[in-house]
Amino acid sequence: MGPPVAQGAPAVSVRLEVLKKRSDFLRTQGARRQGTPGVHLQARKRSDDEADGIRVGFTCSKKVGNAVARNRAKRRLREVARLVLPDHGRDGWDYVLVGRKDVTATLPFDQLQHDLVRALRRVHG
Repeated sequence: MGPPVAQGAPAVSVRLEVLKKRSDFLRTQGARRQGTPGVHLQARKRSDDEADGIRVGFTCSKKVGNAVARNRAKRRLREVARLVLPDHGRDGWDYVLVGRKDVTATLPFDQLQHDLVRALRRVHG
């Protein structure tokens, strides 16, 4: 027999398209918003002529802390988005996850996931 295979998460994860242009962030900023203790979510439904799929962007201002704290917060946001958005996000939407000062980098990871799920439910509900 070969090595044991872990049950649960698929071997290949869904790849989310990442927002990189400032104009995409600004369009999302003017749409729906939902704050939770761990993360602030901005979301917008794209028009029908734009591409399908889920797109996501991440941002942390200098309020979050120095470069080390901001990078840690963004790494955690990327991982939470990778785990949560394929199941709870909607096709044809853009999401921007904004890190919170002193919280995003230190909040327990399962609580951060729960916060994003709750924010997505409120945005889509």
